[in-house]
Amino acid sequence: MSDFFRSEGPISVGDLAKLTGSQLADDDYKSVEVISVSPIEAAAEGSLTFLSNPKYVDALAHTGASAVICSERYRSGVPEGVAVLVSDQPYKSFARAMAAMFPSAARPTSILCDGISTAAGIHETAILEEGVTVEHGAVIGANVCVGSNTLIGPNAIIGPNVMIGRNCAIAAGASVIAAHLGDNVILHSGVRVGGDGFGFAMGPGGHLKVPQTGGVIIQNDVEIGSNSCVDRGANRDTVIGEGTKIDNLVMIAHNVIIGRHCVIVGQTGIAGSARLGDYVVLGGQCAINGHVSIGDGAQIAGLSGVSGDVPAGVQWGGVPARPIRHWMRDIGRLRREAQAMEADRKKPQAEK
Repeated sequence: MSDFFRSEGPISVGDLAKLTGSQLADDDYKSVEVISVSPIEAAAEGSLTFLSNPKYVDALAHTGASAVICSERYRSGVPEGVAVLVSDQPYKSFARAMAAMFPSAARPTSILCDGISTAAGIHETAILEEGVTVEHGAVIGANVCVGSNTLIGPNAIIGPNVMIGRNCAIAAGASVIAAHLGDNVILHSGVRVGGDGFGFAMGPGGHLKVPQTGGVIIQNDVEIGSNSCVDRGANRDTVIGEGTKIDNLVMIAHNVIIGRHCVIVGQTGIAGSARLGDYVVLGGQCAINGHVSIGDGAQIAGLSGVSGDVPAGVQWGGVPARPIRHWMRDIGRLRREAQAMEADRKKPQAEK
């Protein structure tokens, strides 16, 4: 394992079963201990591994792990002498195990200190609950409220009147302006929340700036990756719904409303006043036009451009985005036409 993250183990397989919601296949193995996690093909004694992708079934038969998390379907393929934790969702169970064994890898942690650094700048009116860590170079403005057990990393900036919930992590160099954050929110390094929305009254005489007077609301359990930006609303709030996960380098413009438990992959841009329902998935480098609505559970393929409303529960892709089957059909037609044109180009002149 990497030296960057130390295991809190060893931990017994019996305890892991309780922590992960798995069922230990044989109680004789409940005292077996693991101290590390490894890929199934590279696991050695003392390691925990998992199987959820059938591509790795062959590797399961030869794994050297001390314990395996898998579904009932693959239980019989685990080598003799290896503890089996049976789970309906092996990957989620493995994630819970990793969080228990490597808590420092689950979220940003303090770098230089626990508690309040004397090198931080904190306004006298700010309220910090018990267990808050504020690291070197961080700045916390007037009337800020920070909930218990929250980390404010080095050089992070928390603007006036911001509210941050409990058990949050604001990593190094992040900034939070004009925003309210719920509990268990993670903002990775370089995230910008509450910056100026891109609002201008444009015309032939020049572009007049429109002051952005709204804010940002980020609900519980949201995670935002490094160097992503969430602009504050123009005259109402930009909203990120509970449990939504946002990758690195994502741009969310003013007045956007994102539902609960959405997944937004890196380099996606969402233009102003777009609305996403719950459980929407946007693949990498998607471009979402302003003022469009994407329904609950819709999935948009990477590199797609969404120019109009998308119904709930569909899979769309392409530029402009359309139902996946139509997109694939169009790609096939274009390929055939290109091949026919190339074949025609290569024919001798006499045959044409």
